[in-house]
Amino acid sequence: MSRSVPWTVLALALAVIASGIGVVYAKYLSRKIFVQLQALNTECDRADTRWLRLQLEESTLASYSRVETYARSRLGLHMPAAGEAQVLR
Repeated sequence: MSRSVPWTVLALALAVIASGIGVVYAKYLSRKIFVQLQALNTECDRADTRWLRLQLEESTLASYSRVETYARSRLGLHMPAAGEAQVLR
């Protein structure tokens, strides 16, 4: 029985070492994935900011006064007089 004790202790020591290495590796992978997550969150925030700017630009360009000014100055359009308007049925 005394001969089997050193082998048992050796096996347990190896199991503890392997477990420790596994914990360190899992922690490494966890940190690596967390860094990737942070980078993706930053990219998502930038995309959201750009989207908000584009929506603001679109609303500015599509405003009624801008469209009317463009129609008058560049296209030569005007509001029709009462006699020029026609109702189609």
